[in-house]
Amino acid sequence: MTEPIKTDILIIGAGPIGLFAVFELGLLDMKTHLIDILDKPGGQCAELYPDKPIYDIPGVPKCTGASLVDSLMAQIKPFGPVFHLTEMVQSIERIGEPAFRITTDAGKIFETKVVVIAAGGGSFQPKRPPIPGIEAYEDKSVHYAVRKMDVFKGKRILIVGGGDSALDWTLNLAPLASHLTLVHRRQEFRAAPDSVNKMLALAKDGKIDFVLGQVSAVEGEGGQLKTAIVKRNDGSSVAIACEAMLPFFGLTMKLGPVANWGLKLDNDLIVVDTEKFETSAPGIFAIGDINTYPGKLKLILCGFHEAALMAQKAHRYVFPDKKLTFQYTTSSTSLQKKLGVT
Repeated sequence: MTEPIKTDILIIGAGPIGLFAVFELGLLDMKTHLIDILDKPGGQCAELYPDKPIYDIPGVPKCTGASLVDSLMAQIKPFGPVFHLTEMVQSIERIGEPAFRITTDAGKIFETKVVVIAAGGGSFQPKRPPIPGIEAYEDKSVHYAVRKMDVFKGKRILIVGGGDSALDWTLNLAPLASHLTLVHRRQEFRAAPDSVNKMLALAKDGKIDFVLGQVSAVEGEGGQLKTAIVKRNDGSSVAIACEAMLPFFGLTMKLGPVANWGLKLDNDLIVVDTEKFETSAPGIFAIGDINTYPGKLKLILCGFHEAALMAQKAHRYVFPDKKLTFQYTTSSTSLQKKLGVT
């Protein structure tokens, strides 16, 4: 049995709204853990538009998605949130009033008094490459994320893609693999130039193989990959021996397991009230783009507002016998002490 991780609040989603929720909850002495399917905090801002300018954050005339996430991470540092990345919540079970047991696809179990869903438009799901029969190898020898690098130690690895994830894992796994091949359909990459240069240097030194083309078929048995057939750009085909394949074809957003949690939904969005942003299940809140209510606007600043009101009600669940006194950070010495600014 996995020992449950116990916390006051479990936040599902580590995008800007989930991060700001840590701040609002922390001011009220609630401890938080966050789960996110991505490999870093930031959600859509970090994954889809890190360099895209944002103009409607109050008091900030202009920032990028990446700089906003960096600022939020600095803001919540005093509260010591714990992140569980590259994981997805599979089930939520009520075990008390309020109390929940949450299980992730990585086998972790959490016990929490309150659940906050801040999953944006849903969970990011990897795009499956158009390779016939690849489903039979998924989670066995075809992986869309790297959770433990040691799993790939001494194996023949095939990485497919040309973005940051493909290049980063090429560089990280090359020293562990018995042999590594990177396949990309063109010479141009969507990754950091430094990563591309390092990869090309490894290929030049014969430490990895780089093949221009696309995987057209896979071969193996019992879920274990043995060979990938790559159609090269010159029209020829080559068979590449491999024990593990990592396709990085980008991400798409889906509601995912949230749809099976028994919450009231409207067009794949979670229905909440506008007083405390609680769902149809007491003790479970939804903030940010994942929720819906009359007049809802999908703006980051609206999600920040929702997080603040959510925290007020969450406090009643976590500390039912403790009176909540509203305070301002500008004048409260106790809040300033929590923030480390006195």
